[in-house]
This record gives sequence, structure tokens and C-alpha cells, in this order.
Amino acid sequence: MSPLSVDERRLVTGVLVTVAGEADSTNADWLESSVESARRPGEPLVLDLSGLTFMDSSGLQVLLRLNAATRVQGGVLHLAAVQDLPARVLQISGVWDALNIHTGVEEAVAVVLHDHETRLQERQ
Repeated sequence: MSPLSVDERRLVTGVLVTVAGEADSTNADWLESSVESARRPGEPLVLDLSGLTFMDSSGLQVLLRLNAATRVQGGVLHLAAVQDLPARVLQISGVWDALNIHTGVEEAVAVVLHDHETRLQERQ
């Protein structure tokens, strides 16, 4: 098994969290608490999953709980660069279309920044 790592970077609005390794029942709680501590209420959360090579149902549940918690607090979860095996779990479970999934980190961050600019213009 590949160890799991999490790294966070502040964006103009929101947070980019890079996840690498394998997400399963042995580290799902740690993954969730690590991302939760990086998440800012009311702001977008971008998960860079380009380094996530495996995800079981425990990892799926973490993503679903993060999505719900982010939405409840007025933010939006964006998944970026989802690799083959985790993508298959999302597709088989039927949640692929319900989540904001982007082909790459650049695309996800561009959407976050565009949404931020749109909100600023609406306030004027």
C-alpha cells in the first residue's frame, strides 16, 4: 500500500488540497480530518487527486461527506485530475455526475476564480 499524503495551498478564494497515495479504510479518517482542517467555511475547496492512485468505499464516503459539509457551509467542492481507479469508483457508485469534476487542477482553479469574479461583480 502507498502511504497517503495531503498538502494544502491557499488560493485567492478557497483552498487547493493535493491528495496522493491510496485512500482506504486504514487512513480514511485521517484523510477526512486533514482536509477538514484545511477547508474554510463558505469558500470553495479544490481537491487535486492527480496523485490518488486507489480509493475504496471508505475514500468515497470521505469525498461525499466533504462535499456535503462544504455545501452546508456555503462552499463548493471541486475534484480535479481524478485518476482511473478512483474515477471508476465514482462512476460505479453513481456519484460521478453529482460532483464537480474537472480534467485538471488548472481547469478547477479557473472555475473557482471565475465564480469568485462573478460574485464580486454581482455585488457592485
